Amino acid sequence: MSSLLTSRGRIAAVFLAFAFAYFLSTLIRGITATLSPVLTAEFRLHASDLGLLAGGYFLGFAFTQLPMGAWLDRHGPGRVVLCFLSVAVAGCLLFCVATQFWLLLAARVLTGVGVSACLMAPLTGYRRWYDPPMQLRANAWMLMVGSLGLVGATLPVTWLMPLTGWRPLFWLLAAGVFVSMLLIAWSTPGWDRATGEGPALPARGSGYAEVWRDPFFRRLMPIGFFCHGGFVAMLTLWVVPWLTRVGGCTPGEAADGLFVISSAMLVTYWVWGAVNPWLARRGIAAERLIAWGTPVGLLALAIILLLGPDAGAAAWTVYLCCATVVTLGQPAVAMALPPALAGRALSAYNLVVFVGVFLIQWCVGLLIDLFERAGLDTAGAFRGALGLFLGCCLLSYFYFLWAPPHNRRTRLRPA
Repeated sequence: MSSLLTSRGRIAAVFLAFAFAYFLSTLIRGITATLSPVLTAEFRLHASDLGLLAGGYFLGFAFTQLPMGAWLDRHGPGRVVLCFLSVAVAGCLLFCVATQFWLLLAARVLTGVGVSACLMAPLTGYRRWYDPPMQLRANAWMLMVGSLGLVGATLPVTWLMPLTGWRPLFWLLAAGVFVSMLLIAWSTPGWDRATGEGPALPARGSGYAEVWRDPFFRRLMPIGFFCHGGFVAMLTLWVVPWLTRVGGCTPGEAADGLFVISSAMLVTYWVWGAVNPWLARRGIAAERLIAWGTPVGLLALAIILLLGPDAGAAAWTVYLCCATVVTLGQPAVAMALPPALAGRALSAYNLVVFVGVFLIQWCVGLLIDLFERAGLDTAGAFRGALGLFLGCCLLSYFYFLWAPPHNRRTRLRPA
């Protein structure tokens, strides 16, 4: 299928409009990690409360994924993402006025709902607007922009805090989301013309049965839940508590460490975007890269657990950068199925990932509290919780290796 967009300027305009919205969504995603010491002190949060608060964002994501996939296929990325982003504006405004934990949590869930289309919408559009190598590059560079948002959630937030406090930051975020809505409304192509083959895509039903039956999708589900969801859970929450409570860093030092980590991941995603078309042309499949790269990330996590208090930002950088290999499963799932199912394929996979993020963030907090009540010191409690997480990741990786082969459509296809 030929791509709709051929003008480089139009390709760039569409990418940048969606990228700005995704930048803000990941900034909102990561800001709770930077604010965790402040929120813990102000609202007297336990580790389980903090995990639930951070995970509420991903719970909001999970609520919307299945209906959103069908809406994306039917109505197109532009219309759907604009409706969702209006909810994100309301969530940011509620968060900045909340005075009780349950209101913070409700605002966090609402914001998660609102930004839940910020990646799936453009990826659905790219499936029809861009040719296959450009789809792979755009996916990796969207994740690079997401890392830039996580960078923005570290030192810049730390610098602004003494000047504004944490509440006005969410007024600024609400304003930024509104601006992104204007840019998307201006730049997004019409969906009826997206295929270049008439007014509508071939009918394939509105359900998810074909997605759930796909062998490659089923093969990726456990590794998406634990390895992909888990590395996001670590990056967006548990790295900072590890650095402060286990490593003895001050909140400022932890923010510096998170800045280094997020910057390194930004470079990593840029590299993926640069090399993915080259890999695609040589027929190197996503599953082969995941099979090679995942053990390296898991080994790095095991080293963090062995080092304990001596594992600082450098060790976490190695683990998180290596773990990005599992993100290759996302575009591969979309390319494994016909364009008419792209939105549903991406949203179903995203549901698996973000349910994993929510449960892992919350359960790690519950386990830390449980191990501390059982008599372990802080370092021992963190090691125990993350050790169980590592064990689950290993089991999901072995299932990925063991699962029956998928059909050949799921390979990263050459241009």
